[in-house]
This record gives sequence, C-alpha cells and structure tokens, in this order.
Amino acid sequence: MSYNKVINFIKDLYGNQEFTPLAVPVFPGNEKKYLNECIDTTFVSSVGKFVDRFEEDMARYTGAKKAVVCVSGTNALHMAMMLVGVERDDEVLTQALTFIATCNAISYIGAHPVFIDVDRSTMGLSPDALKTWLAQNAEIRNGQCYNKNTGRRVKACVPMHTFGHPVRIDEIAAICNEYHIELVEDAAESIGSKYKNIHTGLFGKVGALSFNGNKTITTGGGGMLLFMDEELGAMAKHLTTQAKVPHRWEFRHDHIGYNYRMPNINAALGCAQLEHLDEFIENKRQTASAYAEFFKSVDDIDFFTEPENSFSNYWLNVVILKDRNAQQQFLQETNDNGVMTRPIWELMNRLPMFEKCEHDSLANTVWFADRVVNIPSSVRLLQ
Repeated sequence: MSYNKVINFIKDLYGNQEFTPLAVPVFPGNEKKYLNECIDTTFVSSVGKFVDRFEEDMARYTGAKKAVVCVSGTNALHMAMMLVGVERDDEVLTQALTFIATCNAISYIGAHPVFIDVDRSTMGLSPDALKTWLAQNAEIRNGQCYNKNTGRRVKACVPMHTFGHPVRIDEIAAICNEYHIELVEDAAESIGSKYKNIHTGLFGKVGALSFNGNKTITTGGGGMLLFMDEELGAMAKHLTTQAKVPHRWEFRHDHIGYNYRMPNINAALGCAQLEHLDEFIENKRQTASAYAEFFKSVDDIDFFTEPENSFSNYWLNVVILKDRNAQQQFLQETNDNGVMTRPIWELMNRLPMFEKCEHDSLANTVWFADRVVNIPSSVRLLQ
C-alpha cells in the first residue's frame, strides 16, 4: 500500500512546505516584548515578576489553588513524588506507554515502577486494569498498601494523559483512595485538556505540566506543579528554591532543597504563550477535525479522537495502522517524503533499566506500540 494520498494531504494542510515537522512552537504575541523587559531590567534569573505572574496566571487558567514553576516537567514529577511521600524502595504504579521522564522521576528517588495496562479508548492508564492488579497483588496493612509479591509499599500511582487525551481519572482517583495510594497526575502533555470539565492535573494530590519546546505552549524548557492544597504548594515552592528561609541577607536553609527554580526569562516566555493558549488549542482542534474527516476515507488507518467526557488539546495527533508492518512502512514513506512522523515511545518495560519491573499483561499497551504513529501537529498559521 502506498501512503502518497496521506503525505499529500498533510503537506497541503501545512502549506506544502519542503519539510513538515512534527511539532514546533509559534510566537505570535508578547514574547519578544517580555524577554526584552527581562534583559532591560537585568532580572533574567529566578527572581523577577514574570515568575510570580506565570504561576498566578496558570493557577487561574487551570483552576488550581496554587501553581509552582520548575525548570522542567521531569523536575516537577520528581518533586511531586517526594511531596506525596514516595521513598526509596517504594513502588509506584504507572504505565509502560509513556515518555521516559515519568519513570526517571520515580527512579531518582530509588523507587520502583510497576507497569499497568492502558485503555484502548484513552491510551492512558486503565482503571479496570489498575483495579484488577491491586485485587490480585495488593494488601492493606496498618493503613498502607503493600505488594504481596515483593513486600514493598505501594505508595503512589502516576497515570499519564497520553498525547493530551485525558484518562478516566476520576475512577483512578477512587481506586487510589480505596487502597490508600497517593495520586500524582503526569499532565505534561495535557495543558488545556479537561475531564468532565475539570482541568487535568487537579484530580490528584499533585499534577505536573511540561513546557518543553514541542509542547502546546513553551518556555523553552520548563514545568509546573499544580495543587488544590495551598500548604503543599507552599512547601513545593520552598523546596524548589533551595529551601532557603526568607531573610534580607542571611543564608538559612531548613530542608534539603533543590535548585528547580524557573528563571524569570523563561517565565516571561510562558506568560506570553499562555495569553494565546486557548487560540492554540482551538487551532489544533481544527487540525484534528480535518484529520478525522480525511482519514474516514483512508482504508486501514484510524484517527484517534478524544475520549468520552473529555476535552483534548490534541497535543500530538495519532493514527493507528493495521499492524506493525504497516506502521513501519508508513514511518518510512512519510519521513522519506519530508513529512516528519514518529512511533510511540519505546515501552518502558522494554528498556534495560526497567525490564525487570513488575507488570501485568500490557495487552493494550503492546497493541498500541505496534500500530501508533504521531503525525504533524503544530499550530497552523491560518490565513
């Protein structure tokens, strides 16, 4: 099968460029103005008005009680895990179908990921699979959850909203509550996405966003922690700024702290980008709608649409091929013809660092890995 029809449609959609990238940022507003202000005032590092403003604007946008910026989404996940009490040799339930940052953050603490299957309808952690695994493998002792096979404490669960599509997060939250497990949301890809009209990242104790260069909005690099608990948010701010006790001249620190502070110059970029977030998402949803309509007429390729009860930012658009051979042929032809496409990430349980981690059957996870391809998803500069 030739994919020329698909290649030509994508090129036409993005203005027939010689090369159509997967996801690149656009800077249509106050980015240069705010960056110049940082330079003119010399406040380019972690102290400056744009840091505070970005946090306040993001809390207002998402509905969080408090938002705390970090240098990266990975930093945000690492801090989130520590804030909910994950310790060395604990276990954290998550999905094998995720970007490696999720598991790296778990590993920084010395904890162990346990991989649970995903849903076909969301590509994210399945509450049904989660409940089944816990019923078969977990027990509650002294108000805490333990893995009967390893004897380790199961402290947290980290679902990831894959490519911006929300998981059935309310069901996951209920299961975690039943088993005394802390819920941390990896919302790195889902800024602007909502589940049952609530922004992703607000269902658990902590949510983590990412502003990498390929995300829906970018600060170059950066992340954000979201809280509905203001006290926990205040502790996050303290720990991410080296746990320094405020004083006009003395250097006092009362915890092991982390230099996870986002510089003012990055926050300035974030403030300008956030001003256009709704516009970006509407643009990306228009692109997704165009793809969905087009692929109705293409045999053996399905376009993945937002799950039930969800509003998705469509961060990266997804097509599902009939099998692995078709996936590989599609990747070869599109990339050979100047259309950048990518498979889903290598599954975490197949990487040498995590190949010995416990997991369930991962049937849906493997099914997606053999079929999913991401296609160009940048904000289009519409006339």
